[in-house]
Amino acid sequence: MSTRNLDAFFNPGAIALIGASNAPGSVGERVLENLLGAGFAGAILPVNPRRAVVHGIICYPDVAALPVVPDLAVIATPPATVPGLLAALGARGTRAAVVLTAGFSADPKAALSRHALLAAAQPHGLRLIGPNCLGILASGTGINASFAHLDALPGKIAFLTQSGAIVTSILDWAEAQGIGFSHLVSLGDMIDVDFGDLLDYLASDPGTEAILLYVESVTNARKFISAARAAARVKPLIVVKAGRHAEGARAAASHTGALAGNDAVYDAVFRRIGALRVNTLEELFDAAAILATGHLPRGPRVAILTNGGGIGVLATDALIGQGGTLAELAPATLAALDAKLPATWSHGNPVDIVGDAPGARYVDAAAALAADPGVDAVLALNCPTAIASSEAAASALIQGWGTRTEPMLVTSWVGAAKAEPARKLFAAAGIPSYATPEQAVRAFMYLVEYQRSQALLTQVPPSVPEAFAPDRAGARQLVAAALADGRDWLTPPEVKALLTAYAIPTVGGRIAPTPAAAGEVARELAGKVALKIVSAQIQHKSDVGGVVLDLSRPETVATEAAAMLERVRALRPEAHIDGFMVEPMAARRDSWELIVGATQDPQFGPVLLFGQGGTAVEVVRDQSLELPPLNMKLARALIDRTRVARLLHGYRERAPADLDALALTLIKVAQLITDLAAVVELDINPLLADTKGVLALDARVRIAATANSGPERLAIRPYPQELEETLALADGRELLLRPIRPEDESALRQAFAALTPAQVRQHFAAATGALAQIDAARFTQIDYDREMALILTAPGNAGRTPVYGLVRILIDANQERAEFVIALHPDVTGQGLGHRLMQRSIAYARGRGLRQLQGDVMRDNRVMRRLAANLGFVEESPPEAPEIVRVRLAIDNDDC
Repeated sequence: MSTRNLDAFFNPGAIALIGASNAPGSVGERVLENLLGAGFAGAILPVNPRRAVVHGIICYPDVAALPVVPDLAVIATPPATVPGLLAALGARGTRAAVVLTAGFSADPKAALSRHALLAAAQPHGLRLIGPNCLGILASGTGINASFAHLDALPGKIAFLTQSGAIVTSILDWAEAQGIGFSHLVSLGDMIDVDFGDLLDYLASDPGTEAILLYVESVTNARKFISAARAAARVKPLIVVKAGRHAEGARAAASHTGALAGNDAVYDAVFRRIGALRVNTLEELFDAAAILATGHLPRGPRVAILTNGGGIGVLATDALIGQGGTLAELAPATLAALDAKLPATWSHGNPVDIVGDAPGARYVDAAAALAADPGVDAVLALNCPTAIASSEAAASALIQGWGTRTEPMLVTSWVGAAKAEPARKLFAAAGIPSYATPEQAVRAFMYLVEYQRSQALLTQVPPSVPEAFAPDRAGARQLVAAALADGRDWLTPPEVKALLTAYAIPTVGGRIAPTPAAAGEVARELAGKVALKIVSAQIQHKSDVGGVVLDLSRPETVATEAAAMLERVRALRPEAHIDGFMVEPMAARRDSWELIVGATQDPQFGPVLLFGQGGTAVEVVRDQSLELPPLNMKLARALIDRTRVARLLHGYRERAPADLDALALTLIKVAQLITDLAAVVELDINPLLADTKGVLALDARVRIAATANSGPERLAIRPYPQELEETLALADGRELLLRPIRPEDESALRQAFAALTPAQVRQHFAAATGALAQIDAARFTQIDYDREMALILTAPGNAGRTPVYGLVRILIDANQERAEFVIALHPDVTGQGLGHRLMQRSIAYARGRGLRQLQGDVMRDNRVMRRLAANLGFVEESPPEAPEIVRVRLAIDNDDC
């Protein structure tokens, strides 16, 4: 992530347009007209060697001739000229450039390559948007550096897109709706500045209250997810993803690979980051309209106010169908409505005020509903009639509603010619209005879903029900041996051993090389057995008749094995048969057959899958996806998104499955693919689940050599176990210093509660920004890519051990500097822990390649100041805060 020099795009002192022109219809002419007409207060500097004056402004022959250094350059010249222009601009000190020009190849060896642009710009710290883009607009600073046909109205919504055509479309629509934007950015080919960079920038921009994205692809998965998660915590983030079906079906060797399609992975990504996904431009526009109000409802409870029963019923159907709630009106509200409405009103919700309702009746009914504490939003509907004016009703409602922000008001004046003037009135008043009740409900539910996603982002997961310590060394050795043999798939015994290394229960079993040997194994197992073909070339054994169940006699097993061998050889003559797996039948009569899997997505790395299993898994297609790593909350949510989850909770005489054991199994699989980079595909199908727990009946694992570590390939940085360290205290106790987990929230609250007001002031009163918020949920649910919090705790499961100390390190968006804060419980002070925590902070900052570590300390905290001085920190006195001393350490003497 880097926001370096992004301010130069949106708040420059001067803008140079390279390729300015007088030629009608040219890009250079259109961009110059937009720059001049948008109200930019700084200097606009046209550059064109063939023109002395353009649009009445002095035109300069080249970059060297510019009288001032432009912070921002816009380039609209032929491709061959762009690398040289970027080099010249960078040499003069220009910090940002928008490259409108298209025609650059992704091949770095091509004569006109994107690599050539980066090579010219990066040595100077010159940031690039584009190439092949429409440009940028920033209404707050009067910038329209684009060749769009319209300027943007000022507003609080930012819109980022890879498509220039989408920018022009949304501008056209927004002008008619009276909706404005803080920023519109056409990113083009995203060779430098991408979604991640701009999300970081806009998340802290005070002029932006919501962010819309039009995404075609993501270039850096971890960077995008990290930035989007941070932005979605503070502002609504709504995404439309193009190409939902562009990938098509792809052949896969495992069920998981076949089920985990690219678009389903994007769904999982957007859900994990807390973004709301919409599917069409219409839905995106609807979302923009309701976000433009800047208001969020208190909850999902809606009172429907209508002059027509039919549209009220349609709105109710839409609301319930999308997970909203029809508000239950209080007795006082019903009485107030009785007093104001004709006797024929509906006497319930929806509130049908009858077809002849004038504006005053809308006002009276809306006022009664607004006073009801059980109403989070009022959805006002109107269908045109010959008796009452729709426009007059809208005007009256706008005036009567006034400046209320709670409950929220959403409207749908249905129709075209008669309704359009009313909808324009609502738009001018900042009240969201839609052409149909279904659109209105959908838009309102966007806000509800956003609030729900925010709640999930800060929901504290329970501790895992049991501790498990995987045998990582044994698992790595097993996989390495298989790779050394040149194999792509683990054998059934190896798969069982791998699952056992991660404490995933499996059935026993032995491989028999011949049908006769299979009969002997069955005799030794002394019970009903399952017989399965073993071949590295056959992964779906049932497809070739390679599975027979419930065999009880050894002679029958031998006979069935011989028949199976003949059957499989006829269907798959090329396959090498290694023998037969003979397993005891699992007596789990009331269990469910499930699938748990993992596969490798080309953009987002490992993806987990859960759903209904068995041989019909690809027909039933009841599954959900999630990105690793997992905790109990995420694992339970993954389960609950499937249809089979309702069965797993039990019904009639059938007892529920052990959902904690099932969730823990998902966590174990997530840990397996985190630890073992060579595991590229995994299926456990079926995984039996019942009241006794879980049991893996069959599984397959595909492997491939890789240079990356397991954690490196994840799109979300997993728990950094390598930072764990046991500390011996002077009093004989041993404590664990480890990265914080979300499960630690309760223990952290208790630790804060034990601090006196004076101690809180000493530790936190000087902290700035995010570090000043003593919010346990925010402290524990961190992104390990952008910040680190190490806690001092007793050994044991996270969430079940007390916290004695904390060091938190917040890294800036440029990955150069970090701010720290340290707190210790009174029970462990005086044992040199402050010094050790500071040393760990420095070591962590150095390991992350940071250039500087700093912290704010209360001036009267002499112990901390002396400790910092002994470790090489220098003190500064911020003039804006005389009670604070800022301590700063240059890492490896590389001062910034």
